[in-house]
Amino acid sequence: MSIVLLWTDIMVWALVISLLIWGWVVSRSVQIKKQWHTIFKSSIAMVSAMVLLFYLFFALLDSIHLRFPIHSAGVQNQKVQYEGDIVSPLDLIFSHNIESTERTYSAPFSTHEYAKSIVVDENGVTKQAYLPLKYVSQSDDLVLKSFAALVVGLIISCFLIVLHIFWRAGGHFMERFRQTWQGKTHLPWRTAYLTITLLIMTFTWLYMLSFHYHVLGTDKVGGDVLYQSFKSIRTGVLIGVLTTLIMLPVAILLGVSAGLFGGWVDDMIQYLYTTLSSIPGVLLIAAGVLVMQVMIDTHPHWFETTLERSDLRLLFLIMILGITSWTGLCRMLRAETLKISQMEFVTAAKAFGVGKFTIIRRHIVPNLMHIILISVVLDFSGLVLAEAVLSYVGVGVDPTMYSWGNMINQARLEMARDPMVWWSLFSAFVFMFILVLAANLLSDRVQTVLDPRNRV
Repeated sequence: MSIVLLWTDIMVWALVISLLIWGWVVSRSVQIKKQWHTIFKSSIAMVSAMVLLFYLFFALLDSIHLRFPIHSAGVQNQKVQYEGDIVSPLDLIFSHNIESTERTYSAPFSTHEYAKSIVVDENGVTKQAYLPLKYVSQSDDLVLKSFAALVVGLIISCFLIVLHIFWRAGGHFMERFRQTWQGKTHLPWRTAYLTITLLIMTFTWLYMLSFHYHVLGTDKVGGDVLYQSFKSIRTGVLIGVLTTLIMLPVAILLGVSAGLFGGWVDDMIQYLYTTLSSIPGVLLIAAGVLVMQVMIDTHPHWFETTLERSDLRLLFLIMILGITSWTGLCRMLRAETLKISQMEFVTAAKAFGVGKFTIIRRHIVPNLMHIILISVVLDFSGLVLAEAVLSYVGVGVDPTMYSWGNMINQARLEMARDPMVWWSLFSAFVFMFILVLAANLLSDRVQTVLDPRNRV
């Protein structure tokens, strides 16, 4: 087995490690720790955080790529040959859905195809009939299987909750359990546990039934829509997270420099983001994506597999979105830096001969963190929706890559069929709606707590 490092995998895991280090630093600061505790005192914020962590788990599960060796019997001292397909742990989990490809459309939980086909019966008579699906259970025991799946999900969630309470208790398990059950904890852990229980039970129900049914139906070529929906989580989360990672340093550097240094530096930066803002964003992104696609098509020898080509296009799309989305935050940081630079503590630091870079590090950036954090959370949902729109118009991720935008684009023509094929669009909408809603609710809470204008 060989680990394949895609560019986006390296970026997302580097970001996760950076966030863990930042969380450790935050835990040592009493003031910052108190602010985040205030954020998660809200039950809505806690529920939103649990949902976002659930999505992040599947994105990380799909960000580890492996290639398995080809086993050759009786051959020794030969260089190991690997299979052409690159898979992730998520692919291995849903391998039964990948292998159980039907012939064409089928509705959720259906046992037969969605449209009639021409068949010839044993008497030689030609007629139209609904053909049975090849990889679906024909027995009518959906209720029993659903009950068993929900029980398994409940057992798994209870086990994880007990482990977490034991980790929090520090030797006082029963007392901490009673406080959690009565809702008397400092943070709304009871709400968090109920949310994670609901999420695990729902996933377990979907997953266990996927061995017997196509839970969310199949698409035109018989692919399982449930598998496509979970595979699309990685694309949506990476677009929202990694674009922010690229956009933040540019916005902070240029915004703070324009506000603090002034003069020709301020004029140049203002001219840059004003010019960039005047260009229609969709046209600029489309131009960048098309130029990149031409480069990829003219150098096919760069890629061993289709996945590597799709990943490079995703990386370029993330970079283009990051380059075109920093102007709004830069403008806000410039205005706030102009205000902070006139305050007494900054004036005193200048009088004592403190260098400007030290002032930026110790006085300017710490007082801008509330704006940065609010913008990061607010921009995340917008970027997820932007990927869906761009993929819908054909300038988003590679058509071979799973994404909610590609699912919506493919469902566009399916909606015109009679009878209408609605489940691909519905699945993409539900998965994207839950992610964007959770991000928006959490951003509202972050803005309420961290914005100084909301403090009494």
